[in-house]
Amino acid sequence: MTAEEATNRPDVSVVVPVYNTLRYLRQCLDSLLRQTIGPDRMEIVAVDDGSTDGSGRLLDRYAARYPGTVRVAHQPNSGGPAAPCNRGLDLATGRYVFFVGSDDRLGPEALERLVAAADRYGSDVVLGRVVGVNGRHVFSDVFADGNAVDVSLFDSALPWSLANTKLFRRELVDRLGLRFPEDMPVLSDQPFTLAACYHARRISVLGDYDYYHAVRRLDARNITYHSRVEQRLVSVERLFAFVAGLIPAGPRRDAVLCRHVGLELANLVGDDFRHLDRATQELVHSSVARLVRQHVTDGVRDRLGIEARLRLGAVTAGGVDELLAVIEQDTGLGVPATVFAGDRWHAGYPGAPAGWSDVTDVRAAWLARLDAVDVSWTDGDTLTVTARSPYPRFAAEAGPVRLLAGAVVGATRVDAGDPTGRTVRTEFPLDRLLAASRAGGRRHPVRAEVDGGHGRGGAAVRAPRLAAGRPRLLRHGARLYAVAATVDGRNGQLVLSVVPVTVGQLVGRLRRRGPAAAQTSARSPAAAQTSARSPAAAQTSGRGAEGRLGRHGHLEVRGAAQVQPGPLRRADQAHHHSGTGGTSPDQARGVRVDV
Repeated sequence: MTAEEATNRPDVSVVVPVYNTLRYLRQCLDSLLRQTIGPDRMEIVAVDDGSTDGSGRLLDRYAARYPGTVRVAHQPNSGGPAAPCNRGLDLATGRYVFFVGSDDRLGPEALERLVAAADRYGSDVVLGRVVGVNGRHVFSDVFADGNAVDVSLFDSALPWSLANTKLFRRELVDRLGLRFPEDMPVLSDQPFTLAACYHARRISVLGDYDYYHAVRRLDARNITYHSRVEQRLVSVERLFAFVAGLIPAGPRRDAVLCRHVGLELANLVGDDFRHLDRATQELVHSSVARLVRQHVTDGVRDRLGIEARLRLGAVTAGGVDELLAVIEQDTGLGVPATVFAGDRWHAGYPGAPAGWSDVTDVRAAWLARLDAVDVSWTDGDTLTVTARSPYPRFAAEAGPVRLLAGAVVGATRVDAGDPTGRTVRTEFPLDRLLAASRAGGRRHPVRAEVDGGHGRGGAAVRAPRLAAGRPRLLRHGARLYAVAATVDGRNGQLVLSVVPVTVGQLVGRLRRRGPAAAQTSARSPAAAQTSARSPAAAQTSGRGAEGRLGRHGHLEVRGAAQVQPGPLRRADQAHHHSGTGGTSPDQARGVRVDV
């Protein structure tokens, strides 16, 4: 590089791989062009990977409008994000490189803050806080302590945040020859990020600003979790081989593999395993069993959540039918009984071999496994989750219990209507869920934690035998939100979702249901816009869609189209109001959320 080239070199190159994201692309590019770092210090390198929806033409218009800032390359579709990322990396000239998904966007000050931090601290990798939009799930534990100048890959939550949405020093990338593996249809960003973090002199984390807004696309499924099973198997196997080749065996490798075992590997035998055809089930089972035998040490196993631990244990101890029996128990029947053998505790799954069903050393986590039996609204302002344990001495041995929806801690108490003490009710105020969701919306996985005589433990709250219904639409300030209880199809966990909804989205979905639905609900969006001025307007929302202004200015629209997977209710059961009485302790009560 000549002296003149070095002088004119931008501080940061933003690489944007693009494939058929026209609906989101303009907002992504505009967020980059509005960066406070200024056009003289940045360049945007967009690579069109054979888009067929007009994304490539939009990129060309931006390149013509912003010459010297926006550069565009076109190539035939490669089948994954690795090749366009590599092409963009080859074209990038900045001191740092930052990767942005073409359906995502950055906060206005993101690049200026990230580059300043990297220069100030001498960091090779800088991760800024990521927030989810439209209910997109992101792992946020790494940001819990705010800004951290020097973060270890092995003693932090960083392994759970291995997407390539970070600032990388170009000198490190070139020195290591880092590129994205193009033989991995999915997960190709993880080897790149892992290698960079493993060799980095310093990794910094910034939790003081919303740097990256990860958008859940409403018009397409997420490629990682809904790609073909064969592609996922290939990518997971190559990812495990990469980790084994990068990090010597021992506690440091275990710290990284804990994420890949507990997430990517366990997801392969998640609840949706039962929907695969038999041949694919056999293939997945044999592949997962082999990876467990090769890579899951005692150290990794002991750090796994109890759900992943039991599922992967079932894989290694039995065949497909045994695994399906465990999944059926979890999804259809609920937490099984505890089987006692002397002083040992076992999970009472049908036909479970004692070798993997022993939960004695994780009894606190086992006691934290609760089934959600009811999700209901209290006074329109609070979402209440009722959960139950099958363990007969739960009240005496579990100790204090609390339920969390993401980072929101609910107010939990024992349900007075259950004399056995095995039922708890937790209230999550809507205002706190909205505040935790920020402007973009968020999924809040529900988790139970106990702290009693068997120690401290936690587990995901599952929701067997509860079917999806509609969300409740609420107005908070000037915006509409769809608030719902859903079930994560990969792990069966109950999730409270808060997703922003535009009037256009609502009307569009009503129209897709048919002209009559759109006409009868036509005044509901108008009520949403005018309800702040006139409660009466919110109450005259037209036939078929009942709307009213809630006690704190929330517009409740009943009978509207489903915007997101909706709240939960028993498909074969009528409503029951929350509170004592109404159902027996062992009867799952219906959900009153907007049905």
